[in-house]
Amino acid sequence: MKLLRKAEERGHMQIDWLDTYHSFSFGEYYDPNHMQWGPLRVMNDDRIAGGGGFPKHPHRDMEIFTYVTEGALAHEDSTGSSSQIHLGRVQLMGAGTGIYHSEFNPSETETTRLLQIWIQPTQSGLAPSYQEEDFDLSERENKWLTLVAPEGESSVLDIRQDARVLNTVLDSEHSLSLPSSANRKGWLQVVDGEVTVGELTLKRGDGLALEDEGDEELKTNSSVELLYFDLPR
Repeated sequence: MKLLRKAEERGHMQIDWLDTYHSFSFGEYYDPNHMQWGPLRVMNDDRIAGGGGFPKHPHRDMEIFTYVTEGALAHEDSTGSSSQIHLGRVQLMGAGTGIYHSEFNPSETETTRLLQIWIQPTQSGLAPSYQEEDFDLSERENKWLTLVAPEGESSVLDIRQDARVLNTVLDSEHSLSLPSSANRKGWLQVVDGEVTVGELTLKRGDGLALEDEGDEELKTNSSVELLYFDLPR
């Protein structure tokens, strides 16, 4: 099964410093047909103007993955962690029993773009946690690079769920297999560019929900950046 979530059909909110699109119901945007996909609960595509950001606020019982594609994001949280996230550096925060954090664009002039993703953990009431890691951008060229996986697997960040996050930048000279979702769920998110999956063409901001699908080839006429989420049912 494949379900295409078109970019232009997502929820949208814009204020003076934030322009954001929601693939799933979030905040004031509610759509009973788009609540989540397996444990994937939030897929927000945020653009934060210079100097803007989210003041300190709480979360609990979510694994929160932050993926910056443009600019930088200054992070602070109640575990004592403080850092700047940028292209090539990924962040995973486990809200657990409760965590407070803030996220701001440290530049006064440049816009920051990021995807903020929430994945429900296998159980509630876990201890809060924070992880970040830099990765080699060349390792994702025309192949899948695993950014997140359960503890004990070969990955950058350990998530408290039977889930994996993969990243690639694919150029027009190469094709790449979309991971199988046999007995699983999958979600393909187009970060930038355009890609063909079978008979479907996906563009920037589109998402493709998959379940019980075999391997398929990804093809592009230019360059495309993708995130793939391997998820339990």
